Amino acid sequence: MIDKLKNISLGNWILIGMVLGLIFGLFLNFNVHDPFIKNVIFMDNVFYLGGNLFIKLMKMLVVPLVFCSIVVGVASISDIKTLGSIGGTTIGIYLITTAIAVSIALGIGILIKPGLGLNMVNVASSANVTLNQTMVDTILNMVPDNPINSLASGDMLPVIIFGLLVGIILAKLKEETQLVSDLFTQGNRIMMEMTSIVMKFAPIGVFCLMAKTFGGLGIEGILPLSKYFVCVLIGLAIQAFVVYPSLLVIFTRLNPIGFFKKFASVMFFAFSSSTSNATIPLNLDKLSEMGVSRDVSSFTIPLGATINMDGTAIMQGVAVMFAAQAYGIDLGTSALLTVIFTAVMASIGTAGVPSVGLVTLTMVFNSVGLPIEAIGIIFGIDHIIDMFRTAVNITGDAICTIIVSFRNKAMDVDVFNGKKEPEEHKSIM
Repeated sequence: MIDKLKNISLGNWILIGMVLGLIFGLFLNFNVHDPFIKNVIFMDNVFYLGGNLFIKLMKMLVVPLVFCSIVVGVASISDIKTLGSIGGTTIGIYLITTAIAVSIALGIGILIKPGLGLNMVNVASSANVTLNQTMVDTILNMVPDNPINSLASGDMLPVIIFGLLVGIILAKLKEETQLVSDLFTQGNRIMMEMTSIVMKFAPIGVFCLMAKTFGGLGIEGILPLSKYFVCVLIGLAIQAFVVYPSLLVIFTRLNPIGFFKKFASVMFFAFSSSTSNATIPLNLDKLSEMGVSRDVSSFTIPLGATINMDGTAIMQGVAVMFAAQAYGIDLGTSALLTVIFTAVMASIGTAGVPSVGLVTLTMVFNSVGLPIEAIGIIFGIDHIIDMFRTAVNITGDAICTIIVSFRNKAMDVDVFNGKKEPEEHKSIM
């Protein structure tokens, strides 16, 4: 029996924790009426401690993981002269697809209205739906006055800019700074291992979050929550199977069906692991199998795992509409434009680890004055959504990499089309 339990994968344990948390939360909600047992013991202590401890562990990973992965990804460029064209094209495509993603999400939220029926008006804090800063201020704030302070405070945009500069210099100096490059590479490996360790606590954390969510949520709140879930899935499906294939055809004329047939195994791994960073080696390997140059993919894929979070942007867009409707807040056109811009910026600072998109969701909510408390309503079911959006995130990374590689003549189209075998390819799938 113990051996069978050991053979259960972490992804399945997380699903088990989620289901058990849902069941136990509903049991507490409808069958336990003693406020001391229900609220004091479970809701305010056991579940609060377990859920928030896991969230704090996840937050602990974000800054060092993003910084190291950015530096390593940029420094891995073989020819520094290609960094300008490849880097500019890559970042441009990533930002455009993310803007498309959050726009789709807002549209779905407006049409389906997932937050209607979950009346939270009485508990809403006063919301000030304004643009907190101008675009000029946002651009200026991306450059760190003190990078050490930005790292310490978790100010992600300056951290990313500083990481890009460090990576560019390491790529330029090469052998002269090999020791420092090795240090960041090892640091990145350390953070990946730390992520794996923290994720071992995920089943317990997810159980507590689910139990706390549904332990305090009446049956009238479950339907809107399911509508939120469906809205996110619709947005993810449109992005993955309409937007990405269209971009692939427009810019490369390659067959998207052939891409999905070859890439499906990577998508399934991303789905089960819920982490873009853990999928990086498999993504690189599969793209090499499709004929993409490692000189391009070794930069674009780690960078994409950090700044290209279309699935996360979709979740955030739907979450904004869900919260606004639940709290009775009318978001005007300027606020929606602010959400699009802020979600794109937030995706840049989102590390490729499970559920961290909810951490940066606070940035999006703050930009339009939505109550942060709404995040707690959707936190408990976020893991299963995270599985889907991670698969979309890494698919976007791969599609954008193929486009960049194709446009820079760094891709063997015959290999992609199966007309010849990739050279010196070793599969790790």
